[in-house]
Amino acid sequence: MSNPTSPLKIVFLDRATIPPSIRLKELPFAHELQLFDRTSGDEIGQRIRDADIVITNKVKLSAADLSAAEKLKLVAIAATGSDNVDLQTCTDRNIAVCNVRNYATHTVPEHTFALIFALRRSLVAYRDAVRVGRWAKSGQFCFFDFPIRNLAASTIGIVGDGALGLATASIARALGLRVLFSAYKGRTDMGPLYTPFEQVLQDSDIITLHCPLIDSTRDLIADEEFAQMKRRPILINTARGGLVNEPSLVRALLSNQISGAGFDVVTEEPLPEDHPFTAVLDRPNFILTPHVAWASEEAIQTLADQLIDNIAEFIKGNPRNMINKTP
Repeated sequence: MSNPTSPLKIVFLDRATIPPSIRLKELPFAHELQLFDRTSGDEIGQRIRDADIVITNKVKLSAADLSAAEKLKLVAIAATGSDNVDLQTCTDRNIAVCNVRNYATHTVPEHTFALIFALRRSLVAYRDAVRVGRWAKSGQFCFFDFPIRNLAASTIGIVGDGALGLATASIARALGLRVLFSAYKGRTDMGPLYTPFEQVLQDSDIITLHCPLIDSTRDLIADEEFAQMKRRPILINTARGGLVNEPSLVRALLSNQISGAGFDVVTEEPLPEDHPFTAVLDRPNFILTPHVAWASEEAIQTLADQLIDNIAEFIKGNPRNMINKTP
């Protein structure tokens, strides 16, 4: 698409998923931009009905929603994951879909290691113990109630070999860890750079997930996989809720099959009051953060800039970061 003859209507369905401190660049063509902080399911159809371009971060666009948008030419996702958009319907309707990529190559690995450090050194446990007076009562300059482990010479298993997995590996090697890249579950033909999935489970002191949520990765780790974790690793998930079976994780923590877990994502967000994780939120070896691994100020500004650039390039006739094929 290029040279629009009249202003294009752009609707951002969930602007509140980007902090107000983050600026959106001006688009270099005539347009009308409608910003909605949030959009509920029953509001989607009406809000996108006359839109030429829809921006969404987490609002789901179903086939039924998309059917109401007869003018729609582009869905610009303000994130990398695209499972909230019915891509087949978009392709069938000649609606282009683009996403934002590689904006989180520092922030997600850094958050991953923040969780790893906190768990390996029992930071939450020691902080809580000091808060309730344990240090004052210890009678000496320190106390040893909780385990502290070095990272150097430990083994980290990384599931996912994209930009985030590679960046995580770079930090790990700098800290002296042995890095294993996991082969896809069930695959043994990926070559010497990859370690079979089952061996990663058995040999790792730390396992961290950096893969997408697709049919083959849903419940990638559940009861059977936890039973194979001979070294009682810590498990980190800053990728997607659903990669780990959540009731299985709770059982693994309570039965000491793993030493700890640090999660930034769950299958239903925000966390419901009856979620399985509520049973372990008070445990010092479980850390749950509210899907903020991606959310450094620098990363979000990069995301916002790339989002606007994606739209501008599409209008110029130079589509980029497309995730479906349209004529």
